[in-house]
Amino acid sequence: MIYVVEMDVNIPESWSEDKLADYIKREQETSQKWQKSGKWVYLWRVAGKYSNISVIDAESPDELHQIISSLPLFPYMNIKVTSVCKHPNAIRETMI
Repeated sequence: MIYVVEMDVNIPESWSEDKLADYIKREQETSQKWQKSGKWVYLWRVAGKYSNISVIDAESPDELHQIISSLPLFPYMNIKVTSVCKHPNAIRETMI
């Protein structure tokens, strides 16, 4: 199943620069692991915000949750998930 996932990150103001740097490093490692696996198909930054829009190809809602919740910043995110499928008027077979 293909999911469009919007993630807005809300970093606590009380975090030190070292703590933030650690989370950012671990977030990068985790998201790149999923991208290399082929599950996290696209990742775009939302201009001017600490947000992203991603396309994730997961076998089930459970697998999608596993992917998203593995992110170190997951507890600090507002997440919107939309399940999508091929439109009958689409000229491409798939976007993946």
